[in-house]
Amino acid sequence: MDIEVAAVCGAGHGERSPDRENQRNGYRSRQWDTRAGTIGLNIPKLRKGSYFPTFLEPRRTAEKALMAVIQEAYIQGVSTRAVDDLVRAMGLTGTSKSQVSRLCDEIDQRVQAFLNRPVNRRAILTP
Repeated sequence: MDIEVAAVCGAGHGERSPDRENQRNGYRSRQWDTRAGTIGLNIPKLRKGSYFPTFLEPRRTAEKALMAVIQEAYIQGVSTRAVDDLVRAMGLTGTSKSQVSRLCDEIDQRVQAFLNRPVNRRAILTP
């Protein structure tokens, strides 16, 4: 966010520049809710106009990346309690073992669907 705001303002935080077109005016708090928990964000405010982080627009992509991290840890055999610690280390709050388990149930369902799929014997036997 700092890089984006610096580009909008024409100068970095506290930096003096003749190219400056705008200035920061504090921060506003925003909660970013994901399936894994809530992330507290401090979004910079501007004196003229407004700023909204671009990464919140495609938030589904960011959320999918977070789910992939959690699910990969689960696949690697990390316990749900340790996955919860990992999520907290990434800055999320409000994630419980049961939420991690629900997220990882999706993996279990996919694995079961793969294991129980019909297999065409003819396709296996022909080279």
